[in-house]
Amino acid sequence: MSQTSPIALFDAHLHIIDPWYPLVPNHGYLPPPFTVADYLNRLKDWRLVGGVVVSGSFQAFDQGYLYDALRRLGPGFVAVTQLPADVDDDQVLELDRIGVRAVRFNVQRGGSESLAQLERLAHRVHALAGWHVELYADAASLADMEDRLCSLPAVSVDHLGLSAEGLPTLLRLVERGVRVKATGFGRVDFDVRAALRDLCSANPDGVMFGTDLPSTRAPRPYSDDDLLLVAESLGERQALKVLCTNSVDWYRPRRRERRS
Repeated sequence: MSQTSPIALFDAHLHIIDPWYPLVPNHGYLPPPFTVADYLNRLKDWRLVGGVVVSGSFQAFDQGYLYDALRRLGPGFVAVTQLPADVDDDQVLELDRIGVRAVRFNVQRGGSESLAQLERLAHRVHALAGWHVELYADAASLADMEDRLCSLPAVSVDHLGLSAEGLPTLLRLVERGVRVKATGFGRVDFDVRAALRDLCSANPDGVMFGTDLPSTRAPRPYSDDDLLLVAESLGERQALKVLCTNSVDWYRPRRRERRS
């Protein structure tokens, strides 16, 4: 595969792990380094047009690494961070300026704000900066929260909701406008091809592919076969949406557009 690959990729989910910045053990786990240079080298054979740096449990509320990562990655890259509920408005707006587009609630691993603050923070950051909220959770645990989630301004769910048990809930959420990241294929316990087709049928605009590099703690890390699986499963038009345009549309700077 050469750099002239016709497949355009906007990587909706990646992690940068730079040991120069604070890392917090999560259940005794600290990840090995995975720098911007490591990431770009890993995807050098793909037509990478941008991506989303996502804060992990082990980065807690540190923002320093994001400033550095986004500067090094350059135009086209944005971020999802973790913030405490009492973050001040000026910090939200400053983070928006450098390219942050969402707040993550890490239900699965911890390290983020609690779900008790979900509505308050979701409405606040959306009003200030047009951000959405992102959930890393087993979709089975969201079954009792469907109406609650769908009442929020904008929501995405990581890693295809993780479980076969959660797929019916995830499908209903996607039908109602929640976005889902087709990421972490090595983390799930179901047929990814069938799930992708069902989710795209529910909402062609609602699914966004990401590599999940470097796939910390995943039973199976990302493989380029995961990207090819999307391209082969969905047909050219829908695959382009999942691999690129859905994410570009979702991560556009909504606040600036409203003010223009």
